[in-house]
Amino acid sequence: MVLVIIRTAILFVVLLVIMRLMGKRQIGEMQPFELVITLLIAELVCIPMSDSSIPLLYGVLSVVTLFVLHECATLLDLKVKPLKGFLSGKPSVVINKNGIDDYQLKKNRLDVSDLIESLRAAGYFSLDCIDYALYEANGTFSALPKSGYEQMQCSLPLVIIDNGKFDGKNLALTGLTQEYFEGLLRSRGVKRVKRVLVLTADGTGKLYLQEKGEKFSTFCVQYPGGATW
Repeated sequence: MVLVIIRTAILFVVLLVIMRLMGKRQIGEMQPFELVITLLIAELVCIPMSDSSIPLLYGVLSVVTLFVLHECATLLDLKVKPLKGFLSGKPSVVINKNGIDDYQLKKNRLDVSDLIESLRAAGYFSLDCIDYALYEANGTFSALPKSGYEQMQCSLPLVIIDNGKFDGKNLALTGLTQEYFEGLLRSRGVKRVKRVLVLTADGTGKLYLQEKGEKFSTFCVQYPGGATW
């Protein structure tokens, strides 16, 4: 029992020193290669910590080796520009002046719902109030709103169509029918729902429409029966 406590304390000190040497970014927002190294360190330390039959030196050497690899990868990341994109990745601009970039979303294994969730977490609720939005290489989300974007968010927009499919729950919340929105699409020249990347509607009657591969558009309607939310 005492031996396990001593081995754990030694490995804790070694880990603490190594993590401090790796720098502040390792503790905060990690690049992909840093996350891999951190996961490996956690796995390698657990084995000699719990199994006293394994020499403690093996665990220490493994952690030090990973630290050396981390420093080499960091040096390459800073000095060799062609390798920076491979090691750390590149930012992905998912919203631009034309609207949502579906290609960048798919490239990052994301969909429109994921993007809207990230926007809401950042304090933006309307897709049309954003000029640019991107996911950084470390996964953090950043957005550049339009001037006076606060006035563009008078009501909570609901996603009516996501990647060619109606959202039944949100449709029920609006109190409107699928046929109503299909009629709106036809009036805008959209013949097939499957062509719609996203359609949102807020309680004031403002709709955001973007077809796949096309620029977005916004327009206002008056809901039948004075529906609002």
